[in-house]
Amino acid sequence: MLRKLRITLAILFFVPITLLFLDFTGTMHEYFSWMAKVQLLPAILALNFGVVIALALLTLVFGRLYCSVICPLGVLQDIFAWFGKKAKKNRYTYSPAKTWLRYIMLALFTVAMLMGGGIFATIIAPYSAFGRIVSNLLQPLWKWGNNFLAYLAERADSYAFYETEVWFKSSITLGIAVATLLVLIVLAWRGGRTYCNTICPVGTALGFLSRFSWLRPIIDTNKCIDCGLCAKNCKASCIDVASHQVDMSRCVACMDCIGKCKKGAIRYAHASQNTCSKCSDSTSNEAEPSASRRAFLASGAMLVAASTIKAQKMKVDGGLAAIEDKVAPKRQQHILPAGALSASHFAQHCTSCQLCVSACPNDVLRPSSNLERLTQPEMSYERGYCRPECTKCSDVCPTGAIKPISREDKSSRQIGHAVLIEKNCISMTSGTHCGNCARHCPAGAIQMVPINEGGKGRRRKQMPVINTERCIGCGACENLCPARPFSAIYVEGHEVHRTI
Repeated sequence: MLRKLRITLAILFFVPITLLFLDFTGTMHEYFSWMAKVQLLPAILALNFGVVIALALLTLVFGRLYCSVICPLGVLQDIFAWFGKKAKKNRYTYSPAKTWLRYIMLALFTVAMLMGGGIFATIIAPYSAFGRIVSNLLQPLWKWGNNFLAYLAERADSYAFYETEVWFKSSITLGIAVATLLVLIVLAWRGGRTYCNTICPVGTALGFLSRFSWLRPIIDTNKCIDCGLCAKNCKASCIDVASHQVDMSRCVACMDCIGKCKKGAIRYAHASQNTCSKCSDSTSNEAEPSASRRAFLASGAMLVAASTIKAQKMKVDGGLAAIEDKVAPKRQQHILPAGALSASHFAQHCTSCQLCVSACPNDVLRPSSNLERLTQPEMSYERGYCRPECTKCSDVCPTGAIKPISREDKSSRQIGHAVLIEKNCISMTSGTHCGNCARHCPAGAIQMVPINEGGKGRRRKQMPVINTERCIGCGACENLCPARPFSAIYVEGHEVHRTI
């Protein structure tokens, strides 16, 4: 019963949070965005102490239930492990904890967080890794499926579905997602929760708390016949049948051992109900409780402190030449959404989970390919522009990297300013009256001004003039400029956003 309850709860968490990364309509975010905010690392970065305390209490009472129910990457590993068990039953064996590796990974993660994050921290963070896998590998398939249904609906004169563009936002991020998925499949297929108990910093941190959990699997030596079924089905490889010990720092409270024991020798209960000296967990044979508490406080403080610090050639369309795709300009400063406040604040809080990238309806956000901020979202305007009335990214961000912002505030928040490249402007080079940038600027920051070049009877040229004090950096001018492949006008980001 306990195992079935755990699986049911895991499904109820896993399916909606996966749909958060797949949904491009915004419907799922209205109901299930809170599931992203109760993930441990995003909650720490958002300084959501209520969630952090609740998760800590959950672990102290039930053990690492977070890893089996709430963490989507943990549930994904269980799915791979389930297929592995179908291929070979009773496939697991007890193995001593690789404590040195767990501590090294936690220390490296802590150092990376203290230094402002970086690719290493975002790659091994479980929630971020899951987000990259779903948004880069599953979302294109999801959209292709939607487009197929839209095609069928159109033939039936129905508007139940509409087509959406499918494109891969970053080849580097796609490669990282594929590599991460392959590592997870291999580790989960062969060893179940190997990733959780050797690499994942969240698993290591919660493992310290789990040592002191109120409820835990307890082995009754009077009933145990040493058949080893519990250990052979323990995907955490934490049950030592020879000594009747359970390493609670690695146990993820999956309840598989209880379901497999045919003698009822394992029960999920408070440790005080165990009267046999052999039934204690592995911590009784390690360091004294005081030493364990000091280790927990030290390592836990490292993780929380680090996360808290972190929490702080021209071709023209129109029939004159073949239409080319736009190419992103080389910006001196990358562009960030209006709620990001500043480049420093964004870098300290973002976990590169790609949730904002998946939710962006204008195809403006995409993962960065810059090594300093690899996989972190940034804005570019080749496919669309940041509409002043859209606040999707700030609505879904679980870490506070993009603060919630109203439509009114966004219309007055300057995230960058437009820059004119005269040699690309068709109004100045060919005398063609264009004015696209001025017509479509929502802030009224661009005007077309005549150029006096002399010569009677000649058609006067016009040039765009930018009022940088009014420009909000939305990118409408850059996106709608007909110059190809580089726009005649582009947006330079601001390191610190300001209100105009």
